[in-house]
Amino acid sequence: LPYIGEHDVEFVKKGDGEIIPDTVYYTIPKFSFINQDGKEVSHRDYQGKVFVADFFFTTCPSICPMLSSQMSRLQALTKKESLQGDVMFLSHTVDPLHDLPDTLKKYGTDLGADFSNWNFVTGSAEEIYWQAENGYMLTAFPSDSAEGGFFHTDKIALIDREMHIRGLYDGTSTKEV
Repeated sequence: LPYIGEHDVEFVKKGDGEIIPDTVYYTIPKFSFINQDGKEVSHRDYQGKVFVADFFFTTCPSICPMLSSQMSRLQALTKKESLQGDVMFLSHTVDPLHDLPDTLKKYGTDLGADFSNWNFVTGSAEEIYWQAENGYMLTAFPSDSAEGGFFHTDKIALIDREMHIRGLYDGTSTKEV
């Protein structure tokens, strides 16, 4: 899979003194949010795991039900393949004023989510939108012209064990997901 995002080349010294170039790939920034149980969830909980991330809101009248359905399908596939200990899921609300932990818990429960490896998170609007744009290179913001009041990406992001973005997929396409 490709590495998504800018990368740098650093020069490192090998044991024999030879200096060689080494590629340093973009990693998503550190984060800390509150999950459906009111507990802190951070980058530390996801380090060393492959995870899939998306952006949604519980009252979304358009693409969110499809995105959430695809995430649910992926979670079921990881269980079927006995990968639930290695693969996690992270759904960020773009409506933090409405989507409080208890609302997120009900939404996840209604989806049939297994909360052991899927967190639905909230936080300050500023932090969530910043993480979408600067962390995942995706879009999320309030909008008077968007259905439901928020414009957000339909992409889901695949993140590897070292926090590199390895894929962005159309979350409304069963085939692409």
